[in-house]
Amino acid sequence: MVGIVVDQLRTDYVEYLKELFGEKGFRQLMQKGVFIRDLDFRRSADDAAAATAVLYTGNWPSANGVPSAGIYDPTTKRSLPAMLPADAGASSGKYSPEALRLSTIADEIAIDGAGLAAVYSVAADPQQAVIMTGHAGTSAAWIDDNNARWAGSSYYTDFPQALQRINQFNPLSRRLDTLQWKPSRPLSEYPGLPGQKKYYPFRHSFYTNDRNAVRRFKTAAPVNDVVTDAAIEIIKSRNLGKRGDAIDMINLAYTAAPYKESADGDFRVELEDTYLRLDAQLGRLLDEIDRNVGLDNTLVYLASTGYYDDATVDDPKYRIPGGEFSLKRAESLLNAYLSAKYGNADFIDAIHDGQVYIDRRAVEQRGQRIDAVRADAREFMSKMSGVAGAYTLSEVLAGDNPDISYLALSVDPKTCGDVFLTFFPGWTVKDDISYPPTDYPVRYGQVLTPGFILWPALEATTIDTPVEAVTLAPTITSNLHIRSPNGALRRPLPLK
Repeated sequence: MVGIVVDQLRTDYVEYLKELFGEKGFRQLMQKGVFIRDLDFRRSADDAAAATAVLYTGNWPSANGVPSAGIYDPTTKRSLPAMLPADAGASSGKYSPEALRLSTIADEIAIDGAGLAAVYSVAADPQQAVIMTGHAGTSAAWIDDNNARWAGSSYYTDFPQALQRINQFNPLSRRLDTLQWKPSRPLSEYPGLPGQKKYYPFRHSFYTNDRNAVRRFKTAAPVNDVVTDAAIEIIKSRNLGKRGDAIDMINLAYTAAPYKESADGDFRVELEDTYLRLDAQLGRLLDEIDRNVGLDNTLVYLASTGYYDDATVDDPKYRIPGGEFSLKRAESLLNAYLSAKYGNADFIDAIHDGQVYIDRRAVEQRGQRIDAVRADAREFMSKMSGVAGAYTLSEVLAGDNPDISYLALSVDPKTCGDVFLTFFPGWTVKDDISYPPTDYPVRYGQVLTPGFILWPALEATTIDTPVEAVTLAPTITSNLHIRSPNGALRRPLPLK
């Protein structure tokens, strides 16, 4: 069994570039498999970690425990990785699936195999790797941000010797300085580039004297080659799919995200090149599986993460309406307002990821009810420039407002804030509380994102109607005739 998650993969680009693809990658998935053109996440996830948890548990972030890649921790007053325990410190080896509250596809594979199934995952990102391996899997591996080597978690019982050999004899850290990302074909062969603009061949390098070189590489198209290399080595060295009656599983996380490091903010050439390179890696992976195990003996599914982040700050010369929303200023003004009404105190813990966190202790010390303070905070924030809407936790969970129904799916009541903010498109949210400050341009453009299932027992078909992302997990397990994840919400798709 092969599970593949591709961050920010778009249906229109897959279809648009189809004629440039080879025969063994996307074309094979589209022509021989089930092609879901609109895998709908209902805006429940806006990063790869949250989306991967939806795909593998069959339930929304409000239930599966992973509402986003970073979760605000009131104790430390900072955002922590969702899959890294608060007491883990800086140890990347402590990533674990403990925050994941539901079983996953991988867990059900492991349970069905009575401990004999091997479940491996490889990804650039540690959180995706851990989520895909689940609680009962064998090993999760990712690229370490500090040394560019394959890393693993002490939670699992195994770290593949194949990756240990790569780390020892051919580590990415030794090659990173020499790697360059350049167009894989002449620019004249990239379709749809506007004629009014002159395009030049891009060239992206990842020199190790840059402290962010590894992080930048992990968002660039060549990282997909490295992930494929690792997966193939694990498949061959561990004899996956050939060890007995239990189902073995390999999971991969790829990227098709726009490369935000492009020189002028126009990343169209890089994006098309990413798809062409990804297609080649899919072809290489599936070809290797066919040689080692046989695609007739393999179920392959591939899914996008359901969102697309191409937001950049527009040049002021275009006069797009908007402004800058400073989190530091908003927090200060809101705290001053609540102090004037209830007495001097630090009522606001933080404003993080569009959520206002109120300090419960300060509220209790002033003898106030949290619902009343939430309502006052919502009313104050709703009047601030750039804020499109402000909603209390009670309003979000009530589900009475269809315009914010996605919030009820995307928040975890156990870790979320007290007031939720939405912002007008065109505005830039400036996180000037954290260091270094970060800008988040607001853009709401929605795109179709695909899913694929390749399995000999299923007829090739294209599904044009939207399919909820939570339907994928029970559909996969149903075709393997094993249990669905324990929190799966939907019935399997009735495929033939």
